Amino acid sequence: MKITLNRINDDYLFECTNAQGNSILLDNTSQPGAKGVSPMESVLMAVAGCSGIDLVSILKKQRQEITGFKAEVEGERIPVDDARPFKSITVKFMLEGSVDPVKAQKAAQLSFEKYCSVSKTLEPNVEISYEVYVNGEIVQA
Repeated sequence: MKITLNRINDDYLFECTNAQGNSILLDNTSQPGAKGVSPMESVLMAVAGCSGIDLVSILKKQRQEITGFKAEVEGERIPVDDARPFKSITVKFMLEGSVDPVKAQKAAQLSFEKYCSVSKTLEPNVEISYEVYVNGEIVQA
């Protein structure tokens, strides 16, 4: 796996491109007029995307009909020397459709305990938790 980062303005805007030519913009979001996401925001996006792919994949194999899927991810950061790494990350999955809540909860559990490489990479240093909602109702673990 390889990405290329290119600076595309005179400040902090970078384009990151993967081997297939797909790209995202990274920027210093503390500056006015930022045109991309911050690197730390991209970490939260990666957690949401990785676990989201897992959930959809697992539930599709179980023939669950997902008509809507959304995730919200929040990260709490702590100061460590001059850096501010994540201390904890919470993911909320909101699914709509003919989805068995027990299967949705189990899919999320499998994602974080077994499949999601992004959360597994962060796991030694970051506490990751999740909540699952199906058709507006929270699923109790």
